Amino acid sequence: MTEHHENLKPLAHSASSRCFGCGPANETGLRLEFFLAPDGSVISLPTVGDPFEGHPGFLHGGVIATLLDEAMSKAVRALGPPSMTRKMEVEYLRPVPSSAPLRLEGRVVRNDGRKHWVEAAILDAEGKLLAEARGLFLEIGKNAKK
Repeated sequence: MTEHHENLKPLAHSASSRCFGCGPANETGLRLEFFLAPDGSVISLPTVGDPFEGHPGFLHGGVIATLLDEAMSKAVRALGPPSMTRKMEVEYLRPVPSSAPLRLEGRVVRNDGRKHWVEAAILDAEGKLLAEARGLFLEIGKNAKK
Protein backbone atom coordinates (compact mmCIF):
# COMPACT_ATOMS: atom_id res chain seq x y z
CA MET A 1 0.00 0.00 0.00
CA THR A 2 2.90 2.41 -0.43
CA GLU A 3 3.81 4.72 -3.24
CA HIS A 4 7.23 3.05 -3.58
CA HIS A 5 5.71 -0.21 -4.86
CA GLU A 6 3.43 1.46 -7.40
CA ASN A 7 5.68 4.04 -9.07
CA LEU A 8 3.51 6.92 -7.82
CA LYS A 9 4.52 10.57 -8.30
CA PRO A 10 3.60 13.25 -5.73
CA LEU A 11 0.79 15.57 -6.81
CA ALA A 12 2.03 19.01 -5.70
CA HIS A 13 0.04 21.11 -3.23
CA SER A 14 0.33 24.82 -2.61
CA ALA A 15 2.05 25.27 0.75
CA SER A 16 -0.34 28.08 1.62
CA SER A 17 -3.51 26.08 0.84
CA ARG A 18 -6.04 26.07 3.67
CA CYS A 19 -8.28 23.44 2.03
CA PHE A 20 -9.91 21.29 4.73
CA GLY A 21 -9.12 18.11 2.82
CA CYS A 22 -5.63 18.62 1.45
CA GLY A 23 -4.29 21.97 2.62
CA PRO A 24 -0.97 21.75 4.44
CA ALA A 25 -1.64 25.18 6.01
CA ASN A 26 -4.85 23.97 7.70
CA GLU A 27 -3.77 22.57 11.07
CA THR A 28 -7.20 21.13 11.83
CA GLY A 29 -7.80 19.66 8.36
CA LEU A 30 -7.13 16.20 6.97
CA ARG A 31 -3.89 17.22 5.20
CA LEU A 32 -4.26 14.50 2.58
CA GLU A 33 -1.34 13.88 0.25
CA PHE A 34 -2.07 12.59 -3.24
CA PHE A 35 0.03 10.76 -5.79
CA LEU A 36 -0.40 10.35 -9.52
CA ALA A 37 -0.38 6.75 -10.75
CA PRO A 38 0.96 5.75 -14.18
CA ASP A 39 -2.62 5.09 -15.39
CA GLY A 40 -3.64 8.71 -14.62
CA SER A 41 -5.60 7.90 -11.46
CA VAL A 42 -4.75 9.50 -8.12
CA ILE A 43 -3.98 7.69 -4.88
CA SER A 44 -3.80 8.80 -1.25
CA LEU A 45 -2.70 6.58 1.63
CA PRO A 46 -3.97 8.31 4.77
CA THR A 47 -4.56 7.22 8.31
CA VAL A 48 -7.39 9.46 9.53
CA GLY A 49 -7.41 9.81 13.30
CA ASP A 50 -10.13 9.66 15.92
CA PRO A 51 -10.90 13.43 15.94
CA PHE A 52 -12.82 12.67 12.72
CA GLU A 53 -14.96 9.87 14.18
CA GLY A 54 -18.73 9.56 14.23
CA HIS A 55 -19.26 6.31 16.15
CA PRO A 56 -16.23 5.37 18.27
CA GLY A 57 -13.65 3.63 16.10
CA PHE A 58 -15.23 4.69 12.78
CA LEU A 59 -15.05 7.81 10.62
CA HIS A 60 -18.00 10.20 10.42
CA GLY A 61 -20.05 9.91 7.22
CA GLY A 62 -19.31 13.52 6.31
CA VAL A 63 -15.58 12.86 6.58
CA ILE A 64 -15.97 9.77 4.38
CA ALA A 65 -17.74 11.94 1.78
CA THR A 66 -14.94 14.50 2.07
CA LEU A 67 -12.29 11.83 1.43
CA LEU A 68 -14.13 10.68 -1.70
CA ASP A 69 -14.70 14.27 -2.88
CA GLU A 70 -11.01 15.05 -2.45
CA ALA A 71 -9.97 11.96 -4.45
CA MET A 72 -12.31 12.93 -7.29
CA SER A 73 -11.20 16.57 -7.17
CA LYS A 74 -7.53 15.61 -7.40
CA ALA A 75 -8.24 13.26 -10.32
CA VAL A 76 -9.63 16.24 -12.26
CA ARG A 77 -6.82 18.50 -11.04
CA ALA A 78 -4.29 16.03 -12.45
CA LEU A 79 -5.73 16.98 -15.88
CA GLY A 80 -5.02 20.64 -15.16
CA PRO A 81 -8.26 22.64 -14.99
CA PRO A 82 -9.45 24.12 -11.68
CA SER A 83 -12.82 22.47 -11.04
CA MET A 84 -15.46 22.15 -8.35
CA THR A 85 -17.99 19.52 -7.39
CA ARG A 86 -21.33 19.94 -9.17
CA LYS A 87 -22.90 16.79 -7.79
CA MET A 88 -21.81 13.67 -6.02
CA GLU A 89 -23.36 10.36 -4.99
CA VAL A 90 -21.84 8.31 -2.17
CA GLU A 91 -22.38 4.66 -1.33
CA TYR A 92 -21.38 3.72 2.22
CA LEU A 93 -20.70 0.00 1.89
CA ARG A 94 -18.94 -0.80 5.18
CA PRO A 95 -17.90 1.22 8.25
CA VAL A 96 -14.60 3.03 7.64
CA PRO A 97 -12.26 2.58 10.61
CA SER A 98 -10.49 5.55 12.16
CA SER A 99 -6.76 5.49 12.91
CA ALA A 100 -6.22 2.68 10.38
CA PRO A 101 -4.40 2.75 7.04
CA LEU A 102 -6.72 3.54 4.14
CA ARG A 103 -6.36 3.80 0.40
CA LEU A 104 -8.21 6.47 -1.60
CA GLU A 105 -8.42 6.12 -5.35
CA GLY A 106 -9.86 8.63 -7.81
CA ARG A 107 -10.15 8.61 -11.59
CA VAL A 108 -11.79 10.60 -14.37
CA VAL A 109 -14.06 8.37 -16.43
CA ARG A 110 -15.34 10.87 -19.02
CA ASN A 111 -14.86 14.47 -20.15
CA ASP A 112 -17.11 16.73 -22.20
CA GLY A 113 -15.93 20.34 -22.49
CA ARG A 114 -15.79 21.74 -18.99
CA LYS A 115 -17.61 18.73 -17.48
CA HIS A 116 -15.69 15.87 -15.90
CA TRP A 117 -17.33 12.66 -14.62
CA VAL A 118 -15.26 11.10 -11.88
CA GLU A 119 -15.33 8.16 -9.48
CA ALA A 120 -13.53 7.39 -6.24
CA ALA A 121 -13.18 4.59 -3.71
CA ILE A 122 -11.98 4.03 -0.15
CA LEU A 123 -10.36 0.68 0.58
CA ASP A 124 -8.96 -0.80 3.78
CA ALA A 125 -5.42 -2.19 4.17
CA GLU A 126 -6.55 -5.57 2.80
CA GLY A 127 -8.09 -3.98 -0.29
CA LYS A 128 -11.72 -4.37 0.81
CA LEU A 129 -14.02 -1.72 -0.68
CA LEU A 130 -15.53 0.41 2.11
CA ALA A 131 -17.14 3.32 0.26
CA GLU A 132 -17.37 4.65 -3.26
CA ALA A 133 -18.63 7.73 -5.06
CA ARG A 134 -19.44 9.10 -8.46
CA GLY A 135 -19.47 12.77 -9.26
CA LEU A 136 -19.64 15.52 -11.83
CA PHE A 137 -17.06 18.30 -11.64
CA LEU A 138 -17.18 21.57 -13.56
CA GLU A 139 -14.24 23.72 -14.59
CA ILE A 140 -14.34 27.14 -12.95
CA GLY A 141 -12.68 30.49 -13.45
CA LYS A 142 -11.83 32.69 -16.40
CA ASN A 143 -10.36 29.87 -18.47
CA ALA A 144 -13.33 27.50 -18.15
CA LYS A 145 -14.53 26.35 -21.57
CA LYS A 146 -18.22 26.96 -22.21
